Amino acid sequence: MNTRLEFLLALAREKHFGRAAEACGVTQPTLSAGLKQLEAELGVLLVQRGSRFQRLTPEGEKVLGWARRIVGDTRAMRQDVEAMRKGLSGHLTIAAIPTALPMVPELTTPFRARHPHVSFTILSRTSAEALALVDNLDADAALTYLDNEPLGRVATVPLYRERYRLLTNPDAPLGDRESVTWAEVGDVPLCLLTPDMQNRRIINALLKGAGCVATPTLESNSMIVLFAHVRTGRWSSVMPAKLAATLGLPDNIRSIPIREPDAAHTIGLVVAERDAMTPLCAALVAEARIIAARLDEED
Repeated sequence: MNTRLEFLLALAREKHFGRAAEACGVTQPTLSAGLKQLEAELGVLLVQRGSRFQRLTPEGEKVLGWARRIVGDTRAMRQDVEAMRKGLSGHLTIAAIPTALPMVPELTTPFRARHPHVSFTILSRTSAEALALVDNLDADAALTYLDNEPLGRVATVPLYRERYRLLTNPDAPLGDRESVTWAEVGDVPLCLLTPDMQNRRIINALLKGAGCVATPTLESNSMIVLFAHVRTGRWSSVMPAKLAATLGLPDNIRSIPIREPDAAHTIGLVVAERDAMTPLCAALVAEARIIAARLDEED
């Protein structure tokens, strides 16, 4: 049954029979037959079908929740047995919001020093996408905001506080200031993340609270694109302080603290909350707690 539950997870994620089959490494007829067999075993219709996938039925959504738990526990069991045989090894997939990507090496580098037989895949995703990947077992963990929007049923490890800076040329308006207010930032043409990003929603709310509306001259879902434009000296942006410090600023760019209010949001590690955490996730959580103590001292 476990393989058929994997099929259901893939279909819930891809919402397309062909893509789900490809993700599972099987043919579409094999996936369809497996899902029909699962429906026969359970005695309920799980998938609303037409000429193509339409949606999961209410029963399908209920079974999906169980599938996540069963498949997650099965993976945890296999990893636990494997770890007993030859130590911690395997692969971790971490989804991170764009503003947290430069901080990922703070976690992965010491982790791999302790566990050299573990490899990583790092994905750049919106906060909603990152949480969905963790929920559907397509990512082991996420680095995202902990205190701004609902997270769902997850376990969290706070890592650091994200504070904001105006990155601008010294000769630009406000470029010679030691600090600026959000009201003043609202008068500067900015390049910002796209509205689907939680960082952008945070900035929009802070500007709105100061009586301003964000009117960016350039939007991107990539912090690297924004930073590349800022490095030209002809663009300004609002970026997290740790991100600016990690990327390194050229001589023609200043990082100016934004006050009134002196806003901050918590970034942390998120893993699925379950009774049996996989050994890899448990080790990652343990490493995150070590890193959190150090980052808190630096903050």
